[in-house]
Amino acid sequence: MTIRRQVSYQWRLREVMATRGLFTTSDLVPLLAERGITLSASQVHRMVTGTPERLSLPVLAALCDILDVTPAELIATRAVNATLRRAAANDVPAPVDLAGEIRPKRARLRPE
Repeated sequence: MTIRRQVSYQWRLREVMATRGLFTTSDLVPLLAERGITLSASQVHRMVTGTPERLSLPVLAALCDILDVTPAELIATRAVNATLRRAAANDVPAPVDLAGEIRPKRARLRPE
């Protein structure tokens, strides 16, 4: 039996910015530009206030340089064993008949 792991992360940019005295997202735009990262104010706002699913390494490196932190201080990770539901021996799903639901509708052509 394989053990499944559930991973999650917490984006802590806003918290780290506050500890460094940066309280507005617009303060971050020129600091990123000094490091060659050109992002709009709205992109920086979304990055600070939300949790990004994708983040480029140059942006991460620039944030670490600006805030004088490591990536581990910006991204707190967690992994736990996922609980697996055991199926009972007689717990077999009923077969589903999709034949009636997948039929296409007949097209009607009308002369113009």
